[in-house]
Amino acid sequence: MPTRIEVVADPVRDRCVLITDHLSPRRLPGPAGVVRVALVAAGALLLAGDQVRIEVVVSGPIRLEIVETAGTVAYAMRGSSARWDVAVELTDGASLHWYGEPFVVAADADVTRSTTVRLERGCTAEIRESLVLGRYGEVGGSLQTQTRAWVGSELLLAEDLDLSPENRTGWAILGQSRCLDTVTALGHRLPEAPHILQLEGCGSIARRLVDQQHESDLGERTPITH
Repeated sequence: MPTRIEVVADPVRDRCVLITDHLSPRRLPGPAGVVRVALVAAGALLLAGDQVRIEVVVSGPIRLEIVETAGTVAYAMRGSSARWDVAVELTDGASLHWYGEPFVVAADADVTRSTTVRLERGCTAEIRESLVLGRYGEVGGSLQTQTRAWVGSELLLAEDLDLSPENRTGWAILGQSRCLDTVTALGHRLPEAPHILQLEGCGSIARRLVDQQHESDLGERTPITH
């Protein structure tokens, strides 16, 4: 059973269903029109053989804000591997704000990570993924990422990255950087700036390549207000 956050807007009382698996979602206080949910590890993460899946479903004119209370470390896996999959579905004017904490791939880890987002037109999402290759002084392990996003029936974003040690140091990938910090906006566009790529459809990618995660300024952006 996956970790699941399901929110349905209601004029009397918004419905929020939370299901725990590898991660435990817990509702936090929030203003009217906003549901805030914290994600807390329910055990040691991320270990060899783990298959983490997080499902987020939001329906109606309400904003879901997901708060990660700590970063995640993918530990050495001794020839094994692990997965981390996120699936998001937004309908009927819903919006999502999820600025994830650092996801650290330690030496000898082997992780496949996927993010799939489906939005109806009129919905918006802003998601931060901060990937760190190795703890301090380490050459991090292997990471394969896949991102797919649809707005209505339109495929807005398709990106696959091979961040294995032998490939990621290429000039067109990470070069000498160790951290890849990304904010993806879907259903709306971020303001024009040198490090922002405007997608062909209604969306943007802001990205920083840095040596230390704290050097990135993407976490300083204010939450979406759509």
